[in-house]
Amino acid sequence: MGAPEKLPLPMVEAVRAIAQGPLADQADAIDRGTYPRAVMQALGAAGAYSAHLGPGAAPGDFAQAIRASAAVSQVCGATGFMVWCQQVCGFYLQQSGSTALMDDLLPLHATGARLGGTGMSNPMKSYAGIETLLLKARRVAGGWCVNGALPWVSNLGPDHYAGVLAAVDNPEATAPVEVMFLLRCDAPGVELRNCPSFSAMEGTNTWALRCTDMFVPDADVIAHPAKPVIARIRAGFILLQCGFGLGVTQGAIDAMWRVEPALGHVNCYLEDRPDGLQAELDALWARVEALAATPFDASTAYFIYVLDTRAHASELALRAAQSSLLHAGARGYLLSSDVQRRVRESHFVAIVSPAIKHLRKEIARLSAMEMPA
Repeated sequence: MGAPEKLPLPMVEAVRAIAQGPLADQADAIDRGTYPRAVMQALGAAGAYSAHLGPGAAPGDFAQAIRASAAVSQVCGATGFMVWCQQVCGFYLQQSGSTALMDDLLPLHATGARLGGTGMSNPMKSYAGIETLLLKARRVAGGWCVNGALPWVSNLGPDHYAGVLAAVDNPEATAPVEVMFLLRCDAPGVELRNCPSFSAMEGTNTWALRCTDMFVPDADVIAHPAKPVIARIRAGFILLQCGFGLGVTQGAIDAMWRVEPALGHVNCYLEDRPDGLQAELDALWARVEALAATPFDASTAYFIYVLDTRAHASELALRAAQSSLLHAGARGYLLSSDVQRRVRESHFVAIVSPAIKHLRKEIARLSAMEMPA
């Protein structure tokens, strides 16, 4: 794909206008199960999914991409999470080296004309020693035959797709090898199954995927072997996800300020106040933007800092959302309240892969590797 030039700040303002207009009108419905397809496509047309995609396989402006997802998450965490799904799926396509994916699909994906997600939660946990790989692939003529199931994959639908990874079934291999590919939901052998109801964010079109002798053509392969590409994209993957937590945090702080004229005389006794949380959020933004300038830095020290920053975004979202509820009082306990919704969104920020415990486990492992003997 001939990537767009570095997008100006008006892109983020255009995204914010969509978020605070048509998206805000639907936020409660999205939380309860409405998929905002038109909004997702409008965000793509505004540039929310292309800022981080440079020419060829080079990085674009990751900071602007994170700003865009944060502006959406500030209003609706569910849609902000799907913006990340779309952004990171485009990142996979850009890094694939597949002419079909880069030249044919990526331009449509980057503008929101086509929509897709990411099924990399299980592989990330597998690489961290938390789970085993759930998809298995064996080589066949012209591609791969894949079997297995993934329990949670978001931003899907009958005409959507997702970047996923499978263990290669090869008894002669001396070490585990994986293949990363684009799973198309309309391919023969793919079944979308309903997930149990969530406490929030029901409109994310999250499904369980079942693959039965699904054929993946070579043109849809993102990487084989997968590990070198995973190592290249892992920091960008996690950095892009920070926008979700930063946006939910900003939304919580905004809600605290809205009740300040009426309740400030008693809210002043609460521990976390909006000005203090805003200062902490601004400092975290500075960390994110500094890291976003070098998303392909391969050093272990850099990756540890990325992991720690992502964990801080989760922890700050939890604190800010809970404090916002305490500031709002009973009105924030109504199920229809955006304050109550944001508390539940913050829980998802903290448990979505990589969850806080996953992040801290990896930080500990990598830090031990960095320590001198």
